[in-house]
Amino acid sequence: MAPNGVNPSRHWLGTDGFGRDVLTALVYGARTALLVSLPAAFAATVLGTFLGSAAGFWGNSGLRIPIIYWLITGLLLLGSVGLASGFTQLWWPFLLVLTAATVMSKPLMRIPMLQRSWPLPTDRLVLGAASLLASVPRLVLILALAAVLDSSLTGLFLLLTFTYWPEPAHLVRAELLRVRALPYIESARAIGLSGGQILWRHALPNAWRTVRTAFPLSLSALIGLETTLSFLGVGLPSEMPSWGRTLAAARLDPTAWWLVIFPAFVLAGTTLALRQLTTNRISA
Repeated sequence: MAPNGVNPSRHWLGTDGFGRDVLTALVYGARTALLVSLPAAFAATVLGTFLGSAAGFWGNSGLRIPIIYWLITGLLLLGSVGLASGFTQLWWPFLLVLTAATVMSKPLMRIPMLQRSWPLPTDRLVLGAASLLASVPRLVLILALAAVLDSSLTGLFLLLTFTYWPEPAHLVRAELLRVRALPYIESARAIGLSGGQILWRHALPNAWRTVRTAFPLSLSALIGLETTLSFLGVGLPSEMPSWGRTLAAARLDPTAWWLVIFPAFVLAGTTLALRQLTTNRISA
């Protein structure tokens, strides 16, 4: 007799309390896990690489921005706050002023006072944002944000990306701190290359190995996080199958051991395979 009293020729891994095939749920759950976790891991890695490389390469004083661009940014922030506060009648004047300031930015930079530049504390801003996210447990933060958002793939993708970018950012920042002190970076500065050219063409390629190695770990962590969220019943639409929902179905029938063993085996196998891939890349 197969689990749940079903014919093993039709349901090899049994069924849940609603008569749904567990093997089918695991296959479609794997598609859901990849559909959510893979894009989120990629986006978080790209965002973290961008912010971490800027923080590690420029520090708090290496990136200097002309005053005119600080003024444009201030206008943009002031207008956004005003519109968010309900002052919609200021929309067109704000848009006209912002457009005029943007178009006239080049001529205005001929004014000696506006040619001055102020440093952007990139490292302090990135580390501050990462520390702010780390001050709240990730699962608690996602549950709090998911409570005010609709359950959808897009919403879950944005939540995972927004909360996971600090990990790759810290790795890339540490690598760029090492790379920027190497002699060839000083040589590139000496021949007159701009900071952006040095970062993109010479410094950042040395961090790609770190990014490639960390990506499977990011994917593994986000798959586990997506499974936890779906087990709790948040994040995904109710009609989408997932490994977490298959595990949660065991709460309706505590004696249905196959609803725990098989999804847990698939999740553990996927996680261990991704971690082994990381180990092989490190040793290669």
